[in-house]
Amino acid sequence: METKTEADSTVITEHPHDDKLRPYMCTVCDERFTRKGDMTEHRKKHTGEFNVYSCTQCEKCFSSSGALSYHKNIHTSKYKCTECDKCWQSDKHLARHRRSHSGEKPFECTVCSKRFTEAGHLARHCRIHSGQKPYKCHVCHKAFSQSGALTTHMRVHTGGKPYKCHVCHKAFSQSGALTTHTRVHTGGKPYKCHVCDKAFSESGNLTRHMRVHTRDKPYKCSLCDRSFSRSSILQTHKHRVHSNRRPYHCPYCGKLFKTNTELQRHVRIHTGAKPYSCRHCSERFTWRSLLKTHLLKSHNEGTWLTCHICQKKFSCSGSLKTHLRRHEGVKPYVCSECPKRFYTAGEMKSHQLIHYKQFCCGSCGKYFRHKRTVVCHFRRCSDQLGFFGV
Repeated sequence: METKTEADSTVITEHPHDDKLRPYMCTVCDERFTRKGDMTEHRKKHTGEFNVYSCTQCEKCFSSSGALSYHKNIHTSKYKCTECDKCWQSDKHLARHRRSHSGEKPFECTVCSKRFTEAGHLARHCRIHSGQKPYKCHVCHKAFSQSGALTTHMRVHTGGKPYKCHVCHKAFSQSGALTTHTRVHTGGKPYKCHVCDKAFSESGNLTRHMRVHTRDKPYKCSLCDRSFSRSSILQTHKHRVHSNRRPYHCPYCGKLFKTNTELQRHVRIHTGAKPYSCRHCSERFTWRSLLKTHLLKSHNEGTWLTCHICQKKFSCSGSLKTHLRRHEGVKPYVCSECPKRFYTAGEMKSHQLIHYKQFCCGSCGKYFRHKRTVVCHFRRCSDQLGFFGV
């Protein structure tokens, strides 16, 4: 059973059994704290008492003189990064920031060997393996592995967006989202690649970019041998390659597709649409790859990609990668219905037609495996429906 102690009904709500790590929760924005004193200081943000000690250089306000003095270090060169000249409040903050330039990750997970720049990030990651979710919502009892996730979740119940941009007044439910947003106005890109000097506004974008240099692909498909640099690409791969669900059907021939994008590309076969036009001449093309090949052949625009084994030329890097698999004998695509393997997703999709029905009659909704069968059926079905006056 959950117990609640009201320290002050308008200021603090204490949940001693709900969350042992952060028992004090702000009733305005639902942010949680380990100590009542921290909660009281935080509350001043909402009451206006927070704006007591103001920085003369950036006009940022603080609730105590100590916090103001700590903040002023940012405007001095006391804790200054030699890579990007950014200043920090303390040597601890500076040391943590320097890892974004060096790529150093001193904290390693003992289960999966994944490394992190901060101990806190490692602690949160370890809950993936343990399944521990110590932070519980007292409204719907949903549990979370991170306190920040609980704080954000509570705003689903309250609708709170306590973090506002002082430039455009746009409001956010998370402080990190506000910090990222402000870079739209400042143009700041504090996260720089130490290999090619490319800069990013978010640390996550830098992490993903670094995989271009390291060729790291940590997200592996459990159904085939392919690996990916991003989890979102892996999910898209599983849906397009391994899923048999095809909710989109062609209104012209009844063929079924996994995504609306695939359907729209297919419909061009029936409509004759050519959305890709050449900037040099009047030629138009149904597919982007055909336009790229045309630009190379007719206008010498672009660069041919050559196979280092047989010297065959390609206009697209994807086509070259697929071609190289044939030299190497690599067949990463495995049929989900049988153990047969293939060089390309297209070859596997063609093979999978023997396992399920991919054509649908537009009149009665019946499914068929072959196009010729659905065409013959559709004629009979249409005649019958016309005969009965449907």
